[in-house]
Amino acid sequence: MSFSSLPTEIQSLLFLTFLIIYLVTLMGNSLIILVTLADPMLHSPMYFFLRNLSFLEIGLNLAIMPKMLGTLLAWDTAISFLGCATQIYFSFFFGVDECFLLATMAYDRYVAICSPLHYPVIMNQRTRAKLALASWFPGFPVATVQTTWLFSFPFCGTNKVNHFFCDSPPVLRLVCADTALFEIYAIVGTVLIVMTPCLLILCSYTRIAAAILKIPSAKGKHKAFSTCSSHLLVVSLFYVSLSLTYFRPKSNNSPESKKLLSLSYTVVTPMLNPIIYSLRNNEVKNALGRTLHKALGLRNVIP
Repeated sequence: MSFSSLPTEIQSLLFLTFLIIYLVTLMGNSLIILVTLADPMLHSPMYFFLRNLSFLEIGLNLAIMPKMLGTLLAWDTAISFLGCATQIYFSFFFGVDECFLLATMAYDRYVAICSPLHYPVIMNQRTRAKLALASWFPGFPVATVQTTWLFSFPFCGTNKVNHFFCDSPPVLRLVCADTALFEIYAIVGTVLIVMTPCLLILCSYTRIAAAILKIPSAKGKHKAFSTCSSHLLVVSLFYVSLSLTYFRPKSNNSPESKKLLSLSYTVVTPMLNPIIYSLRNNEVKNALGRTLHKALGLRNVIP
């Protein structure tokens, strides 16, 4: 149903807004991937994980945004059964993986600040590849089990999904069977998937804060904090929006408010992440400048 209850003018405005956000998200995250690959100064573990985060953000956007834009533009609100299942699968997959990747990035910052001399040895290419694989893997079993189980239920009655994409709670309302066991699994699974990486992030930043407080100079403290401030801001945006979406009491969770909250972590946060890492990180800004200068220099020699 997307935003079909809104007037045509508002839907047209939403289409333009979301189209701009979609394009900025794709371009911003693609630019982060290209710059961190092209610039030798950004071949450190932190930017390796940032590149993985950008891949996840692009994947999440591609799973949700094109269909949403299509419904706003063409008034074609239909989605096939398989299409709905595919959208749920990939939204689970990329969402779960992002939780674990953010925890991995927190661990990377912990090692960099608390063990700077051993950082290159600990976070070598083999270790960072294993950590990235460990971050990408949880999405497969979680998305497979939850999507397969959900779509094994019988559906009857209305076929209207009151959301702007196929998410588990609105699709579950269309099931005409006992879903108590599935709901228990979904609640427990969501809590574990969200809280386990969150606790790892809290542990990492507790140790980081303790290490920063031991630095004698204010300049040293500021430099140490600046290396993890971007990640801390991204984590805060992601977890606050995710928690407000899935952990609010049902009595306070109207469909319209759920849509707005879902927009924050599925649409807005993926757009903000590359902006945050670009504006708050001098290394990325300098690398962008070097890359642009090289590109312009190449253009000048082409007849």
